[in-house]
Amino acid sequence: MSTTTQTEALVTLDIEGNLAVITLNRPDKRNALSLRVVEQLRAAFESLPDTVRVAILAGRGTHFCAGLDLSELKETTAGEGVQHSFKWYEAFSKIQFGKVPVVCAMQGAVVGGGLELASAAHVRVADETTYFGLPEGQRGIFLGGGGSVRVSKLIGFSRVTEMMLTGHVLDAQEGKAINLAHYVTPEGQAMQKARELAARIASNAPLSNFAIMNALPLIAEQPMSHGLMTEALMASITQSAPEAKERVNAFLEKRAGKVSL
Repeated sequence: MSTTTQTEALVTLDIEGNLAVITLNRPDKRNALSLRVVEQLRAAFESLPDTVRVAILAGRGTHFCAGLDLSELKETTAGEGVQHSFKWYEAFSKIQFGKVPVVCAMQGAVVGGGLELASAAHVRVADETTYFGLPEGQRGIFLGGGGSVRVSKLIGFSRVTEMMLTGHVLDAQEGKAINLAHYVTPEGQAMQKARELAARIASNAPLSNFAIMNALPLIAEQPMSHGLMTEALMASITQSAPEAKERVNAFLEKRAGKVSL
């Protein structure tokens, strides 16, 4: 069963069993991110029912997202700009640290704010039409949606510096090579791959998925001794859950498959 809700046609939410598909629905603007779009993204991820175990983030049309809607900068004061960024931070936090893992299906432009958005997802799938860029330097502005943090953590601040200074645009395979995408598919097949991966993720124990989403980023920020303690605590909590015990027993009793290629 699939249900769809639509708010001013900017973001759509489809619930298909334990899967949610959240789609930027502004193809005539290459899915540019206005503040209304960002707020509706936040609302969509906040409102996911408890039955959902994984989400796919996508963009309708030939482009995933071409970035910030620059028309919103025309009359913005410095104070308003700060508030604007914090609304993006709040929305993107609901993706990265929200209820469920998020797989991002990308095609065409993943540029500026679109790359900032994609970097909040946990798994990123690009088709071969995808290209990545950070054109803020050429626009006379700076990253404002968390990209200086999230994208830098993915590819390193030196690469972000080069992309912003030079306007270097990377194709799908170049993006995969530096961790902007985890998978590259033939044109038009990113959503198919995203659904395949989402099904795998949904089959995991929810507590394990929660630990992966929330503990790993925390550990990456901690000194080694703190990280090891956090790891030990999360390992103890997850393995004590009844579902984990059943899964381990299933493996030991040869009722579960082994890891293989």
